[in-house]
Amino acid sequence: MGQSASSRLTESPPALVGGISAATDYTADLPDDCLALVFQSLGPGDRKRCSLVCRRWLAVEGRSRLRLELDARAALLDVVPAIFARFDAISRLTLRCSRRTDSIGDEGLALVAARCPNLASLKLRACGALTDAGMAAVARYCSGLRKLSVGYCAFGAKGVDAVLRGCPLLEDLSIKRLRGLQDPSATADLVAGAASLRSVCLKDLYNAQCFAPLIAGCPNLKTLKLIRCFGDWDPLLKNMAARVPGVVEIHLERLQVTDSGLAALSVCVDLEVLRLVKTPECTDAGLAAVADRCALLRKVHIDGWRANRIGDEGLQALARRCAGLQELVLIGVNPTSRTLELMASNCRSLERLALCGSDTFGDAEVACIASKCAALKKLCIKRCPISDQGMEALAAGCPKLVKVKVKRCSGVTSECADRLAASRNGKLAVNVEPEEGSVAVQQAEGTMVFGEFGIAEDTGGGERPRLASVDRAGAAGPLSSKSRRTARKKRAGFFASRRNLVASALRRWSNGSSYSRHSHR
Repeated sequence: MGQSASSRLTESPPALVGGISAATDYTADLPDDCLALVFQSLGPGDRKRCSLVCRRWLAVEGRSRLRLELDARAALLDVVPAIFARFDAISRLTLRCSRRTDSIGDEGLALVAARCPNLASLKLRACGALTDAGMAAVARYCSGLRKLSVGYCAFGAKGVDAVLRGCPLLEDLSIKRLRGLQDPSATADLVAGAASLRSVCLKDLYNAQCFAPLIAGCPNLKTLKLIRCFGDWDPLLKNMAARVPGVVEIHLERLQVTDSGLAALSVCVDLEVLRLVKTPECTDAGLAAVADRCALLRKVHIDGWRANRIGDEGLQALARRCAGLQELVLIGVNPTSRTLELMASNCRSLERLALCGSDTFGDAEVACIASKCAALKKLCIKRCPISDQGMEALAAGCPKLVKVKVKRCSGVTSECADRLAASRNGKLAVNVEPEEGSVAVQQAEGTMVFGEFGIAEDTGGGERPRLASVDRAGAAGPLSSKSRRTARKKRAGFFASRRNLVASALRRWSNGSSYSRHSHR
């Protein structure tokens, strides 16, 4: 009514998308909280694209973001107010810089901490310009901090102490290559205990023993990881076992630890996870002492470093006393068929088994596992003398087996892997990687990751490699100037081909194209 026929004919109807009018914004009535939940279910790229749709979505996306990672170069100081005006609810923050560039300083860190009152997790990487004063600012503004992880930074024990004293809720402390620990006088007043700490990880530290009173004074400590730290650690393990008996997980890697310290851990009857990686002074006696009293062990990782100090005696004690064992990783250890038979018979809950570099693990041992490990789900074998005959025994055993990984076992063929997978009607994944190159090539490859079980192992020959020297800054150094020159020559060709790419990246950085890399929760 009131419209001419010509006007009605020329008027185009609104566009339809899937039967819905494109002219109507159906998200306008959606509450901000619901829109925020939608954003939290998206990936980082989709979140960024959604934030560009309209101003409302930009504001909601910023307020709902809980995790943020920033490029912590010195120029970040200029944009901190703008960044945290938009992202005002950050609870997990990562500040990452390159050791070749100037990082954010104490003033910038204090400004960031003041803008993040709800911060619960802070990760600092290669922020060399930070000092103890910057960490004191974190303790002052972020008293609710629960997790602190620092690596390749230059502040010292006073900075860590400030956080421990100012953040009473701190539960997780991880320190790697902290260069400011070389002054013993600066560590004398370090807090001797924190009731809230549940996890401590010390890695690649020269003076890590300054934290020994802290570790021994944490009554609620559950996880302790000591990796490539100098000094004799037996006294700490003895002291800790007497004062912190509730430890559940212990990870000792490339440490000066003997059977005396290992036996002291037997007091920790709640111990469930034990990782002994390249600790050549630990023998069967120490492992047996732990197994005799820690019957709740579920995961055991042993890298014997081909030293033959841990073998049948320790593993048999483990099999007899720890019937609930679910995961066992043996690297550079040579168990006999008797030990494996005892393990298979007593540990009926064993679900994950990995053996690497074992000269005694052959076809007969695989057949034993196939016939007796009824609960086994994952099996990894690397550089062991097995053949197709042993692999075929798995076809009739281990009814719950879902994954088999075989690497560098020259006697196993891909045809055998295909037959094994076909025997389970596609329910078994079999991955066979043939041996590549000579022994010399394998030795040159250095350290590989036995990824299925999350533990590193050495791919070299029977000789145990020497520990790299560690300077007073806490960084692992090379063995000699000759090896350093050789490594530089090997890398020269690779980096020469990437000069244009690096130069382009530096130009973008100098133009201030972006200071932030966002992640989502």
